[in-house]
Amino acid sequence: MSASRRSFAFDLATLCAPTLAGLKPASLFRYQPGAGQDGGSMAAAWHTALCDRGVAVRVLKACPRTGAVLVYVYRPAQIDTLLKNRDVLQFLQSEGYRPGTTDELLAQLSQRLCCEEDFPHEIGIFLGYPLADVVGFIQNRGQNFTACGHWKVYTDPAAAQQQFARYKKCETIYARCYRRGTPIRRLTVAA
Repeated sequence: MSASRRSFAFDLATLCAPTLAGLKPASLFRYQPGAGQDGGSMAAAWHTALCDRGVAVRVLKACPRTGAVLVYVYRPAQIDTLLKNRDVLQFLQSEGYRPGTTDELLAQLSQRLCCEEDFPHEIGIFLGYPLADVVGFIQNRGQNFTACGHWKVYTDPAAAQQQFARYKKCETIYARCYRRGTPIRRLTVAA
């Protein structure tokens, strides 16, 4: 399917497959709505459709000029657990985050995406990337990594490659199922 013909649902089913399957706590994708479409409304509708399965959908950033949205698809229970980790909290505080609930931390991330000149690379934490790899990426400015896939790896390339392979297999299976007509709700593993 070409980029110009992709739908919000197609991107959700394929780009967020590891999150829908419960393999990954969160995914992120950029969606450019077509004429007469509203990305925020689409995200809200999918949030309503999937929240009882343990998956939340929200817009972290919207471009007022183009209407493009940055969509965050996540499993709130997994993200809550991740963001309560003492080392993660200390790291986020060192990056300027104020302590708070998951929703408050996501609001701070959204604010940084919208209003700061530099991209907030700590977003990797919110996507479930290993803390050491997020720190490594920031310290190395994206260079000197030992492996690259869903994220740049600085710690354990063998384990990361295995995880990347699981994610890729999941994405392939979900794309095939979605193209064959399996509804996204059915593809979403209940929490």
